[in-house]
Amino acid sequence: MADSSARRVLLAGASGTIGRAAARALVDAGHHVTCVLRESASAREAAMALEGDGCAVHFADLGDTAALAERFAGSEAQVVMSCIASRSGSPRDSKRVDHDANLALLEAAEAAGADHFILLSAICVQRPKLAFQHEKLRFEARLKQSPLAQTIVRPTAFFKSLSGQVERVRAGKPFLIFGDGELTACKPISDRDLGRFLALCVTDPNKRDAILPIGGPGPAISLKEQGTMLCELAGREPAFKSVPPRMFTLASRVLGLGAPFAEWFAEKSEYARIAHYYATESMLVLDPDSGEYSDRATPEFGEDTLRAHYERLLAQGR
Repeated sequence: MADSSARRVLLAGASGTIGRAAARALVDAGHHVTCVLRESASAREAAMALEGDGCAVHFADLGDTAALAERFAGSEAQVVMSCIASRSGSPRDSKRVDHDANLALLEAAEAAGADHFILLSAICVQRPKLAFQHEKLRFEARLKQSPLAQTIVRPTAFFKSLSGQVERVRAGKPFLIFGDGELTACKPISDRDLGRFLALCVTDPNKRDAILPIGGPGPAISLKEQGTMLCELAGREPAFKSVPPRMFTLASRVLGLGAPFAEWFAEKSEYARIAHYYATESMLVLDPDSGEYSDRATPEFGEDTLRAHYERLLAQGR
């Protein structure tokens, strides 16, 4: 007997780790999943894995309106889920991906008669200071005007983004912190748990026409606490080296002097601004009344913990 809750989902961004996790979760939930990938060698490799998971896979440039219309017609999608995001965060790439590509998907979905658009956004758009945040918000504003039902998911930090110092600690080097290491905190969520949460958005009526911040199992953890945990799991006494966040501000200003003359300087200046933002802003829900980030107000979901993730990474290197 067919599952009456099964829906036809068109998924964009399935070649990334979160998109891949969402694809698996959607298939596990019984949905019919069509993944649209941009043509590349890495996408071809991802396509084989996605097909092995039970997804249909097609290739199309998200800026090609005709190609997108063809994919929608072939999939008869009822739901569109977008997990695409700028990889660099540069102004040009952010406009092309975070806004323009999502807009093309939305317009194709509207034309094809889909009824629900699920967007993977980011919790940092609460306090927008960067190009990619403004582009995400610009698309969110357009999405809210759509006749389609909308679900905007704003996750906190990902395990992957907190794993860059594993090899450094394993090699005996100090864990890098900004300031005293207590400037920021987050409730990181694993790809698997976020994928499951995104899949729930397809059928849960309470997740329609909603903006949903989401983190992993709490409590919130500071950068210094991450470093302490990682060092102890590696069998070392915690050791830290502090980096002043203001160095990124200085770098951004210096590089910005060349921005009017070359795109390279504009991009590098933005990268420095991004680094300063993540060094000084928490990835938690922002309390509109107090203007402070709130551990308590940040919803939690899932089972995977950062500690278990670090343990797995350390074990892989032994």
